[in-house]
Formats: sequence, structure tokens, C-alpha cells
Amino acid sequence: MIKINKTCLFLIFTFVISWSIAAIFWVIHENINFKVGFTILGVIYMFIPFISAIIVKAIHKEPIMSDFLISFKINRWFFIAWLIFPVIVFCSLGISILFPNVTYNPELTGLFDRMKDALTPEQLEEFKTKINSLPINFVWLSLIQGLIAGATINAIAAFGEETGWRGFLLKNLRDMRFFKAALIIGFIWGIWHAPLILMGHNYPQHPQIGVLMMIVFCILLSPIMQYLTIKSKSVIASAIAHGTLNAVAAISIMAVSGGNDLITGITGIAGFITLFIFVLAIFVYDYFISKEKIMLNKISNFL
Repeated sequence: MIKINKTCLFLIFTFVISWSIAAIFWVIHENINFKVGFTILGVIYMFIPFISAIIVKAIHKEPIMSDFLISFKINRWFFIAWLIFPVIVFCSLGISILFPNVTYNPELTGLFDRMKDALTPEQLEEFKTKINSLPINFVWLSLIQGLIAGATINAIAAFGEETGWRGFLLKNLRDMRFFKAALIIGFIWGIWHAPLILMGHNYPQHPQIGVLMMIVFCILLSPIMQYLTIKSKSVIASAIAHGTLNAVAAISIMAVSGGNDLITGITGIAGFITLFIFVLAIFVYDYFISKEKIMLNKISNFL
């Protein structure tokens, strides 16, 4: 009998279950409300890595909740995880307006333009009226709501992914050096998103090229998420970071006009530049300031 190691078995279950559910949704999507159905699909999809890891541990007769790096012992890295992505998102907004034909637009017409395909003209006008009647700017309201959601309901959904990628998989790749593990996990993480991207998630204007863009995005995101996990000694911190990113990501495109989904926003080239700068900044901190030197060593030295 062929024995498959835990990492391969985890990836097989994760991809087969995830992509099968996505395929089923695509077959039936014309008979349901696509927006609602896709939201439900997304939430289910996020928990598949966690479920797959549990299945693998059950097959190998290991304690079910071991090796997930689940710890609720709060430290300063939980707060850094909560706040880092709002900063990154605003920086990516600033970098977006450096591109040709992309301008800063405080009137949020860029946001309204992007919602034309999702709403009827009447719904769009109603949305504009509500936005303009708010007591504070919609961007700041989105930030406040995003910070609350990121540490609560969004973190719960992100927990499903983080226990798989930064918990189970990271522990099984712990003999690798930091950047090698981050590259592998980021690449796998990006490919895993492919069915959702092809259905219009993140890159509705360019779904095919969007698959490649998502892989690059996840590779650049991976070192940050991994560093937060190791420093905090918990996937709860990375779940908060992930949940907050999902909650505030739209801010990066709200106040810009022009460009497209490949250029502007946190998931566009502007976001890639921003993420690269932050990875570099974290490396400088880790190498010159931190005592642990995580990024130049094996994961097993710290987990």
C-alpha cells in the first residue's frame, strides 16, 4: 500500500474538496442568486483547509487539534496583525494614483463606477444617496467597520484558512527556511483561489489573468502572514490580520478613478509594490532590530 505523507494528503483533500464545491456551484449558479450564493461559497471555501487538516490528522490517528498553532495568549503581535493591513491598504491607494490615468477622487465616483455592473441604475442612485447622507466620509466609516469585522466575524472565517496554511502546513514545512516555506505556501494558496478568481472574484475585468495575479499576490502576502504567525505564536493573530485585510481591502480602490483591477488596489500592481515594500521593511526589522532573526533561519527554530 502506498503511504502518502501528511502534506501531500492535506493538499489533495484541500484541492479536491474546494474545487469540487466550486464546480458544483458553477453548474447550479444560473438557478440561484449568484451574489448570495457566491458569498456562501466563499465562506465554505475558507474552511476547507481546516477541515482537510482535521481529516488528515484523523487518518494518521493524531490528536485532532494539535499542530494548528492555536493560542489565545494575547501579545503585541495580535495588535500589529490587526492594524498592519489598514496601513498597507492606504499605502496601496497612494501608490495607485502614481500610475498614468489614475487619479485621487474624494467624491468616490471611482467606487460608483465599479458598482455599475453589480447594481441597477435605481439601486446605484439609492446607494449614492445613502453614501452622501452619511455623517462621516464613507472611507473612514469603512475603516471603522473593517477593523471591527476584521477582529470578529471576518477573523472567524479567516481562521479556516489560517489553521490550514499557517497552522498545519507551516508546521509540516518547519524544516524549511522562512522564505522557502513562505514561497511554497504562497504559491499553493494562490492556485487554490483559481476557481473563485475565474468566477470574477477580485479581478472581474480580467478573470483569466487574475489567476496569475492572485498567485503573485499570495506569494507577496505569505511572508507577512507567516511572520505574524511565528512572532505571535498563534494562527489567531494571522486570522485577525487576514480577516481585517478582507474587510478593508475595498478602501484601496474607493477613492481612485481610472486604471483597472490589474493596476489599482491592494490586489493590483499598486498593492504588489506596497506588499514588497512592507516585506522588505519587515526583513530590515527582523535582521537589524529583532533578536530572533526569523527570516534567515529554519521555521523549526521558532515553532
